[in-house]
Amino acid sequence: MLKDSDLADLRAEFEAIKSGTEFCSDGSCSSDEQIDLKDYPSYTEALYAQIVAPNASGIYISRWDIKEIAQTAGDSMSIHPRKRMFELLMKYAVSQERMQLVLNAIEEHIEEKIKIYKELQKTFPHSKVVFEDKIEKARKTIKTFPHIMSEYF
Repeated sequence: MLKDSDLADLRAEFEAIKSGTEFCSDGSCSSDEQIDLKDYPSYTEALYAQIVAPNASGIYISRWDIKEIAQTAGDSMSIHPRKRMFELLMKYAVSQERMQLVLNAIEEHIEEKIKIYKELQKTFPHSKVVFEDKIEKARKTIKTFPHIMSEYF
């Protein structure tokens, strides 16, 4: 069953698709190529670009989603801009155990979004093409988590 927050996130994604911006009005989403984590000044910025950017991960992660992910991982967080919240989440993930908890929580969140996308594909068969790309990116993001753990620690 879809939650109101999930519907709001999906509406935002559809509006972005219709307008052609796909959450990239600032020009930060110029390509679909694989992100090299070493191209960023900090590892947190690299992870932000890989996990939180919808063009890379296929999933839009809102501020409330980050708050929920933090709570699932064992952290308590107030609402700030998304980037700041992600930075705080990464500050929480200072140990290997905590980072694994964070990545597990993010994976769980992504899997929930994939379930929503699949439900929408089933309900609206013509949307299958739109959501397949997002699901593929989301699965690819999850597959990078072991690499993140080995590189980060």
